[in-house]
Amino acid sequence: MGLHNVLDEAVRGRPTHTAIIEGGTAQRVDYRRLGRLSDRVRDRLIAIGVEPGDRIGLCLGKSACGVASMLGILKAGAAYVPADPMAPAARGAYVHHDCTVKATIIERRFEAAYREESGKLGRLPDLIVVEASSVDHLEASLDELDLQSPARRGATVDTAEQDLAYILYTSGSTGTPKGVMLSHRNALDFVDWCSSTFEPQPSDIFSSHAPFHFDLSIFDLYVALKHGGTIVLIPAELGKEPQGLAGLIAQHRISIWYSAPSTLNMMAQFGRLQEHDLSSLRMVLFAGEVFPTIRLRSFKQFVPAPRYFNLYGPTETNVCTWYEIPAVIPEERVEPYPIGKTCSNLESVVVDTKGEPVAAGEEGELCIAGGNVMLGYWGMPERSSASFLPSRGDGRRWYKTGDIVVLMEDGNYRYVGRRDRMVKRRGNRVELAEIEVCLNRYPGVSEAAVVALPDELEGVRIKAHLAVGGVRRPSLVELKTFCSQHLPLYMVPDTFTVHDQLPKTSTDKTDYQALKTR
Repeated sequence: MGLHNVLDEAVRGRPTHTAIIEGGTAQRVDYRRLGRLSDRVRDRLIAIGVEPGDRIGLCLGKSACGVASMLGILKAGAAYVPADPMAPAARGAYVHHDCTVKATIIERRFEAAYREESGKLGRLPDLIVVEASSVDHLEASLDELDLQSPARRGATVDTAEQDLAYILYTSGSTGTPKGVMLSHRNALDFVDWCSSTFEPQPSDIFSSHAPFHFDLSIFDLYVALKHGGTIVLIPAELGKEPQGLAGLIAQHRISIWYSAPSTLNMMAQFGRLQEHDLSSLRMVLFAGEVFPTIRLRSFKQFVPAPRYFNLYGPTETNVCTWYEIPAVIPEERVEPYPIGKTCSNLESVVVDTKGEPVAAGEEGELCIAGGNVMLGYWGMPERSSASFLPSRGDGRRWYKTGDIVVLMEDGNYRYVGRRDRMVKRRGNRVELAEIEVCLNRYPGVSEAAVVALPDELEGVRIKAHLAVGGVRRPSLVELKTFCSQHLPLYMVPDTFTVHDQLPKTSTDKTDYQALKTR
């Protein structure tokens, strides 16, 4: 079974039900039309010589056009590689050049820059150009191509579970993106776990806030399609407007929301949630970064009825642990909630620096094995091998997440921090996330991010960045005093920079690389 088969089943069972609502235009696409359009994309790709295992690039705005294209690519037996259309064209061209895409489906407004940057790399893939990211324009482009060279109506390619389904490029430590290869089985194991855990219904209306090059989009799209639900696609420009998002939830009666915590935090502060009817929400899921408890409590006070879930996992595993937030968050709680227990379809182990398991209650690196775990990194066999524990003799591939956790007495994992966000200062170990937890408690601070920079005298210099919005900006003395009251002196930041808001990556995570230069 392939990932695209979830669409075929929905087409058979609910052909006239709305599959997609485009949040920016309110255009609706039913399952029958989505199925037919994905079939036409499949046929066109096969007509231009695409074969099973080929990679196909995407450079499209957030739209039903993109969803139909991804499903058509899968039906052709190929794997899709989404590029962030809002990122510099050089990045998208690099991503597609790196994995040698056979063709790219691209929106007209991105074409010239993409051609130029691909030319610099010495190779331009075949292009299927769409005037704009909409199903109408995709159909028009396919019609025009059929007039020039008709694409024969074919059949969906048989797909094995271990076949490559998509590649998601993430930031690499070397400064260039690395491609995470995910199979049909990787995605389907995750989708099946979501189905059994959250029990979605055909009547559910799912938000799709994450861009297609972010792993959160796998839940948004394929869990909804599997259950014949409706997906509300949120375009990138609307995704950063807190009042617009709150209005969208109310307008389309969204019942299942999934995003990074920063988006919920933004809505709680600036979305005027009390002015909108959000009673349709029955489930709120968040993932991607730590959600400061004070910010989570604030959102939950506005929207108390839904069940809330903290989902954790790197792109390489999608979600691998989960935790349901209690109905009431005590006022005295300041620590972030745990990342929870291992998903039932996976296994976990916590190891020391030598790869040996540690006892419960001790810190170690979380490693994951099971169906969700990636195939590896595209074109990086050594990096792929190094990302897994050496064979432990159990026949399992244990992916090293790079995250330090502690297994607590109740069986939940407490997240300590990234292995690469721990630094030594004056001989003491400093977890930068712990400083962020402290600063998030300071009155008026909406977000805090801490970076460590090399320093000739101290070895490392700690710099804190704070977002305070429109409130009075705290002084350096006030911030230093506050930190010294709650942290050891060696953990107090050397400098503080106050912003209206912190820079974000295209996946709505704090952009730490940008902060290191500010």
